Amino acid sequence: MRIIGRIVLGLFLLLAGIGHLSWSRTEFFAQVPKWLPLNANLVVILSGIVEITLGVALITLPKLKIKLGWIVAAFFVLVFPGNIAQYTNHTPAFGLDTDHARAIRLLFQPVLVIWALWCTDAWREWRKNR
Repeated sequence: MRIIGRIVLGLFLLLAGIGHLSWSRTEFFAQVPKWLPLNANLVVILSGIVEITLGVALITLPKLKIKLGWIVAAFFVLVFPGNIAQYTNHTPAFGLDTDHARAIRLLFQPVLVIWALWCTDAWREWRKNR
């Protein structure tokens, strides 16, 4: 199940990353915080490249899965302010056109962090070595 979870997460990241660079590009602008001192287009492009890289790595580099688990989990934490910004700025994107829908979306970010740590055995390895 963990292998399947890792591959599915990799495919999810790969698809999201490609979306950053193509069909969903403008939608991702909604998640770039206004306080971030970088060009929103640059942020969307760079985060897309990171997602593609992480997705491909999760799928093709199983020997590095534990390190990748921590990196992917950290990535999900780092992009969380973008999800908060979409909620606090009341910005519709990805079908999230109400504050209620955007608030529910916030609850799924910790699920992604847990998923990354679980499917890569990163959490299990950390617990074993404590």
